[in-house]
Amino acid sequence: MNHVHALYHMVRADFLERVRRYSFLLTLAFAVYLGWGSATGLIVVRLGEYRGIYNSAWVGSMMTLVGGLFISLVGFYIVKNAILRDEQTRVGRILASTPMSKVFYTVAKTLSNCAVLMTMVAVLAVAAILIQVFRGEDTHVQLGTLLAPFLWCALPAMAVTAAIAVLFETLPVLRGAVGNVIFFFLWVASLATAEQSKRDDFAGFFVIAHSMQDSLRKIFPAYNNSFSLNVGDSNQITRRFVWNGVEWTGAIILHRLWWMLIALGIACVAALFFQRFDPARTWAIRRKEKAVAKDSTVVQISATPAIAAHAAVHLTALLAGTQKNRFIQLVASELRMMLKGMPWWWYVAALGMLIAEAVSPTPIARQGVLIAAWIWPVTVWSQMGARESRFMTQSLIFSSAHALQKQLPAVWCAGVVVSMLTGGGYALRVLLSGDVRELLAWMAAALFIPSLALALGAFSGTSKPFEAIYTVIWYIGPLNRAPGFDFIRLAESPPWTAYYFVLSIALLATGYFSRRARMAYV
Repeated sequence: MNHVHALYHMVRADFLERVRRYSFLLTLAFAVYLGWGSATGLIVVRLGEYRGIYNSAWVGSMMTLVGGLFISLVGFYIVKNAILRDEQTRVGRILASTPMSKVFYTVAKTLSNCAVLMTMVAVLAVAAILIQVFRGEDTHVQLGTLLAPFLWCALPAMAVTAAIAVLFETLPVLRGAVGNVIFFFLWVASLATAEQSKRDDFAGFFVIAHSMQDSLRKIFPAYNNSFSLNVGDSNQITRRFVWNGVEWTGAIILHRLWWMLIALGIACVAALFFQRFDPARTWAIRRKEKAVAKDSTVVQISATPAIAAHAAVHLTALLAGTQKNRFIQLVASELRMMLKGMPWWWYVAALGMLIAEAVSPTPIARQGVLIAAWIWPVTVWSQMGARESRFMTQSLIFSSAHALQKQLPAVWCAGVVVSMLTGGGYALRVLLSGDVRELLAWMAAALFIPSLALALGAFSGTSKPFEAIYTVIWYIGPLNRAPGFDFIRLAESPPWTAYYFVLSIALLATGYFSRRARMAYV
């Protein structure tokens, strides 16, 4: 009983600490936006040219699909800082001195993560009731029918997402930017695998989808089994049907409970890799300590303290004319810091893609190699604007002379150098061919990526927003050729080239004023 009491208070304290942050307000704002989009038809569930009447079953399931998909993706990046926060605030050292077991800690963090995510889901549940009344197609609210999808689909989805976030934080490689990128592809692969194998997925997406499809097939035999969750495309929906919800059989509920047990198992596996805030057992720190010990020199310290003679010191004022403009050296220094710690194979792969861009046929170079080359340095760009907060060097950087006018532009220039070097092979062949339109499109993309990284890093103080947002844009844009998001094929639509140039300027302005606010400029 004492363990349950301690677990409750630990989860409660961690949850209350998170909800008191401004980032939690942004989280709720995202959930409200999803609800607003569903109410206005911006986000809609389509079965070909059909959709269900907005009764309790349809609205509750639609909002569950929205929450299970969008929140399980975005929510991972929101809650993946529970262990890191305990390290930074040194609360972890206090917890490590208690009899608390590692399994107890990882399970508590998983429950805390799940509570934060379910708060967003609760907002969507309230929004579902309001949507049904607002749309007025069926004003009889059946609360049990409406909330059942949230309980059996959204809750397991949030539990799995919360547990994976804890697991990634305990693994040396996945706890950083690499893990943030890998999770996105893992999330996509899990849904694609479930769709091909016709099995239950962690978000319960296909449980609801198959029930809707079976119901519509009985009413309209000509239905072609298409199903999609669309954003901003509801014009082709011309017909409606009545759907009374999923029949929650014992088999379906048992499958959903299995996902809850899987989440618990993931939390327990995370305890195997959790080092209990012991620096001596952390691989990355141990490697750095060995390097320092190897390069360090022995210094003899006398047991008798030396008495220093206090002499008057006179400092000569530095004349304004003697200050040299070392902006290029500053850019080079920022570039070295961005690339520091990258393994040798990272450079080999980057060089290989650079050569492939130059020698491959133009369609392959643009539609394949360049796409890969501009996702490869995502961990390098994600440092921009956020490095000072991560290493707590704001007091040093922000107090230096011309930090806003020189250091911030130097960071952006270093990021542009990275994008131009990694995509330089394709730019060289375009330059030699004399295709000015394609060259301008390439330049717009090369400026957009570091501008986005700097704006998000300076605004949030962390690297996760860029890693999440850029990966999503890269996936739906260049990889799947979504109009407006494909910043690599801008030459096919010249107005988009100008749009991305303007967008880069806006992002730079956002980064500038965000850094200015952090530096407490008046």
